[in-house]
Amino acid sequence: MADHRDAMIKEWADWLTERVSTASQIPRHSIERELRLLYDILIESVGPMRRSVNDVWHHACEHYGRFGAMRGLAAGEIVEEIQYLRELIIRRIGPVLTGLRQRQAMAIILRLSATLDKGIAVAVVGYTDALVATLFTQNGVPAPDSALDHHDIQRHLDQIEGALQAVVRHR
Repeated sequence: MADHRDAMIKEWADWLTERVSTASQIPRHSIERELRLLYDILIESVGPMRRSVNDVWHHACEHYGRFGAMRGLAAGEIVEEIQYLRELIIRRIGPVLTGLRQRQAMAIILRLSATLDKGIAVAVVGYTDALVATLFTQNGVPAPDSALDHHDIQRHLDQIEGALQAVVRHR
């Protein structure tokens, strides 16, 4: 999976930017950083540290949902974006898995699928939490300063990357 990382992130980011006009408000490097982080965690989720990385995956997906709300997406679009990652994995990683023993390949596929399903559910929760927080800001009227805070996004990504590095360091 790691061998295909850069090509998959580029294809995923290209797909996102061409289908969502609001993505232009967010720098491309921020979107790619978020996607790369999700993909890196997903790689670890099928390795020996899969149990240790569960909390990091949960936190990253929740942030992705909040990030989607900040980008002005609907909940279904968040789901669709993560489902597109599943499609990319099937197309790019599927041929690699055919070289493995059938039982091993099936275990990886099922683990990836379960991890993505959990990620989708948590991303939708993060998205909903962000919307509810916006509604409570000023009696249902978004506050004028509720625009995208790029520093806040970067700070959260730094925290999640640090948590992933801490898990990976203990291999």
